[in-house]
Amino acid sequence: MIGLISATAAGAAARDRLAAAWPDRTRVYEGPVADAVRTAFAECERLVCFLATGAVVRLVAPLLDDKRTDPGVVCVDEGGRFAVSLVGGHGGGANDLAVAVAGVLGAEPVVTTATDAVGLPGLDTLGMPVEGDVAGVSRALLDGEPVALRAEVRWPLPPLPVTDQGAYTVRLTDRLVEPAEREAVLRPPSLVVGVGASKGAPVDEVLGLVEEALRDAGLSAASVAELATVDAKAEEPGIVGAAERLGVPLVTYAAGELAEVEVPNPSDAPLAAVGTPSVAEAAALVRGGELLVPKRKSASSPAMATCAVVRRPGRGRLAVVGLGPGARDLVTPRAQAELRRASVLVGLDQYVDQIRDLLRPGTRVLESGLGAEEERARTAVEQARRGHAVALIGSGDAGVYAMASPALAEASDDIDVVGVPGVTAALAAGAILGAPLGHDHVSISLSDLHTPWEVIERRVRAAAEADIVVTFYNPRSRGRDWQLPKALAILAEHREPATPVGVVRNASRADESSRLTTLAGLDPATVDMMTVVTVGNTATREIAGRMVTPRGYRWQEGSE
Repeated sequence: MIGLISATAAGAAARDRLAAAWPDRTRVYEGPVADAVRTAFAECERLVCFLATGAVVRLVAPLLDDKRTDPGVVCVDEGGRFAVSLVGGHGGGANDLAVAVAGVLGAEPVVTTATDAVGLPGLDTLGMPVEGDVAGVSRALLDGEPVALRAEVRWPLPPLPVTDQGAYTVRLTDRLVEPAEREAVLRPPSLVVGVGASKGAPVDEVLGLVEEALRDAGLSAASVAELATVDAKAEEPGIVGAAERLGVPLVTYAAGELAEVEVPNPSDAPLAAVGTPSVAEAAALVRGGELLVPKRKSASSPAMATCAVVRRPGRGRLAVVGLGPGARDLVTPRAQAELRRASVLVGLDQYVDQIRDLLRPGTRVLESGLGAEEERARTAVEQARRGHAVALIGSGDAGVYAMASPALAEASDDIDVVGVPGVTAALAAGAILGAPLGHDHVSISLSDLHTPWEVIERRVRAAAEADIVVTFYNPRSRGRDWQLPKALAILAEHREPATPVGVVRNASRADESSRLTTLAGLDPATVDMMTVVTVGNTATREIAGRMVTPRGYRWQEGSE
């Protein structure tokens, strides 16, 4: 819950705007400000104070205890101009909250945490426990000193400016090790503990067995991602309690699914009891991985609990990102977030140049020229298979005449794939022209480089006969100058010469140009590869200099 506190009418107005935007996430604290801050600080995960920064500092200073547990505090001036991350930038979530509050209020977020200010991901923001000299290593990263990455476990990380050697070290491991001097240890969630238990097994027996198995194997409990068991034990108090005390989710599987998992130590007892010859080992291994601790039993007599430990390798992540038609403000926030998250960027050189300033320090860039689409797709998938967080970029929407198709043709289920939609050239051109895509429409590429012309012509004819608005991509180049006239001639067999046609070049870019003409009046020689051509249907009209295709509902029939 986010506590909201204000002292004046102006502050209350901004407070109420935020409360209205987030009704299920916020709680307004009324009354004397000092009392409201103390109460909210004790009851909420985060606070937004619509007060002067100095006042908030004095009010929260006596309440601060531990940055790992204190709520994050954001301060907003009464004019709603700035949202300042004041306390708990990382651990308390104040940095992200400041950005979110600013987005609602139209304010400017102010984040002064050193790593955030220079675009570096903080070691305590990577979604995994971190130990050791976190401050010293972070300072070394900020100062540009050599920091070595020692990855003992494969796990996708965001970009970090690390090297093979350095006086400071970031160590990625699930082993039970003490951090060395000038070393920060990251604990990836790489371990899965499979558990089985007899009815009524005490939580202390289950938990004790798990902790003992990890300790004996030299593994860190901080790297346990989940406890896993059979469905029949989903509500067994000892297992449920052990997961709660470890602070990890309990994941269950059907007995039939576990029975198909090959394990080294099957047994007749669980087969008779729950329908699978293995619970602990099978539940740990069902999603793959390396068995580090085979089934072992608790020390009680008779033993009431079993466990096994598996290390699952970190899956690489491939984000296929659409950058939009070219304008920076049409690069979506989600696309920008994926660019910051990626440790490897793959893309066409000219697209890389458009967004290079959005990348975090340490991002490895693999760029290539025109005509290397399949090579880029293979490279991106290969990098993801090596365990990296990869962004593969393309213009417009990644799934429309762009990189998603060749990349997904290469990818298998051994990596995670995320699609990030973008604004297409057709949509950008449509917004410039008016509303040409107001009813059914189709996009057709006139490039016969990869598609035979016979196929393209058949599609154009089908759209013409179906009276569908058509947007032509790749309409004309120096070496392909006859396809557009041919396509227009096909459309002219079914549409009047006065049918509106919109022509937009470099939509959304600095040298954008557009014009509205007709099917009979369009000169194909004025069109090139940077242009999209949109041909209306029989209902499309020019209204006040704009191209409009009616939605086709009955209430419009009288006005057509």
